[in-house]
Amino acid sequence: MQRYFSKEKIDNKLILNNDDLYHIKKVMRMKDNDSIIVVHEKTAYLCCIENVKDNIEIVIKEEYEKINYNSLEIVLIIPLLKEQKLDLILQKSTELGVTKIIPFLAERSIIKLKKEEYDKKIDRWTKIVKEASEQSHRIDIPLIEKPKNIEDLIDIEGLKIVCSTKEKEKNIRLLMKNNKSCDRINIVIGPEGGLTDKEEEKLNKLGFESISLGTRIMRVETVPLFILSILNYEFMEW
Repeated sequence: MQRYFSKEKIDNKLILNNDDLYHIKKVMRMKDNDSIIVVHEKTAYLCCIENVKDNIEIVIKEEYEKINYNSLEIVLIIPLLKEQKLDLILQKSTELGVTKIIPFLAERSIIKLKKEEYDKKIDRWTKIVKEASEQSHRIDIPLIEKPKNIEDLIDIEGLKIVCSTKEKEKNIRLLMKNNKSCDRINIVIGPEGGLTDKEEEKLNKLGFESISLGTRIMRVETVPLFILSILNYEFMEW
């Protein structure tokens, strides 16, 4: 069943954005009385579509499900990357449960953005994670912040790690074994070519612990999927 997100509820009706209404009417070609699932404030509702030909109305029939996910908050801090790679990370990390995504400006990033381009990019990225949230039946959408400099990460709270190609002793398995009770994990991933020594040192001074992901050198778009899969296994609720 098709799923959408709503930011507003009026009486027994949920309000969708124009893109979703267009998708219902022109792409899915739904008709009056067709059913959809709409998520509002982390609760999914079974809804009925009415008045498709004019102003579409989404009427709540009943509460569909209320899922209590693991409370672990995962913040992915990633460099600006080429569009195809970044799109893949946004989509797959959403499917794997990331809570927040913070792009950052790395020295070796090929892509450089001007501040006046931030809002347009964030709108595009938010659309990607919204669609991935709908596809994966999430009840929330990851928050995407404006790109930051490394120095801006000083106030981040929780367990803080940086994926390192230099570190050989500390690995992700041992780190998670010793931090089973944490409720927020912040993960920094470097760009193609990795973080510079200077950048990694800055992060270490901000409290980010360098960890090894093993002997293999992975593509930048593979690293988040690898780590998030480990976290899903480690914190999975049975």
